[in-house]
Amino acid sequence: MFTEVLLRVVTVVVGLMLPVAIAVFVGRQRLATVRSEWKHRLRVCGPTIAVLLVVLALNRVMRQIGPGLSRDIGIHMTEVFYDLEGEFVLIFQTIQTSEVTSYFTFTYVYGYTFLLLFPVVAYFALSDTVPFRRLLVAYSFNYALGLVLYIFVIAYGPRNMMPELVGETMLYDTKPEYQHLTRQVNRNTNVFPSLHTSLSATVATFAYMTRSEYPKWFPVATALAVSVIVSTMYLGIHWGIDVVAGLLLAAVSVALSIKLVGRWSVSAGLETIGAVLRPPSDDPSTTDRE
Repeated sequence: MFTEVLLRVVTVVVGLMLPVAIAVFVGRQRLATVRSEWKHRLRVCGPTIAVLLVVLALNRVMRQIGPGLSRDIGIHMTEVFYDLEGEFVLIFQTIQTSEVTSYFTFTYVYGYTFLLLFPVVAYFALSDTVPFRRLLVAYSFNYALGLVLYIFVIAYGPRNMMPELVGETMLYDTKPEYQHLTRQVNRNTNVFPSLHTSLSATVATFAYMTRSEYPKWFPVATALAVSVIVSTMYLGIHWGIDVVAGLLLAAVSVALSIKLVGRWSVSAGLETIGAVLRPPSDDPSTTDRE
C-alpha cells in the first residue's frame, strides 16, 4: 500500500504540478539554456548535491535506529510543551469543515512535496548556481540539525496528547491511505522541531531572495508555505512551539547556507592545492631572463 500511495504522490507532483509550475515560472528560455549548460552546472554543484544525498541517506538510517537511541538519551518534553502552550492549536479547530480538512490534508502531503521539489528545478535553471547550491546546503542543515533535535527531544503531538479534542486521525479521515506514507517518514515522537515548517519557511525565504529572477513564484511559495505550516497545527501534528522552533531552524539553515556558499568553492580549493603541489615548469620561456 505504501508503494501505491507513494506512486500516487509522485504522479500528481512530478507528472502534473511540476510541469505546470515549470511552464509558468521557469519558461522556455531558461530550459533551453539548461540543455546546453547542464553538465557544467552539475560539475559546479556536485559537492553540494553529494552533501545533501549523504545527509538524506543518514536521515534514512537514523529513522530506523533513532527511536532506540532517543529512548536512551532523549528528554521527554510532551508535558512541558503542553504546560507552556496549553490548547493553543485548538484555535485552528474553529475553522474546521470537511472542505478545509481536505485542503490542509492535500497541502500537508502534496503541497509540501511540491514546495520542496520545484525550487530545486527552478534554481538549477538559473545560470548563476549560487541560489541552487545555497538551497541544497540549507536543506542539508534543516535535515541534519532536525535529526539531532529529534534524538534529544521526545515529544508527542497534540493529536496524541489530546485526541478527544484535536482528532487523532484527522489527517486520515478523508484519505486513510496516507497513514502508510507517514509511517515511513515520521515517528509520533518526532515533532520538535517541525521540519514541515522549517523546510517550507526555507523555501519561502529563498523565494523572497530570488524574487527578481522569479517574481511570480514568490507570492505562490509564500502562500503555500503558510498553508503547510498551518496544516501541521490544524491537523494536530505539531504544537505551536514546534512551529516556532521550525522557523528558527529555517533561519539558522538559510543564514549558514549564505555564509558558506559563495564564500568558498570546493573546485577552486582543489585547483589551488594542485597549483601549490604542482612542480615548477621547466619551460625557459616562463623564467625570468638575466
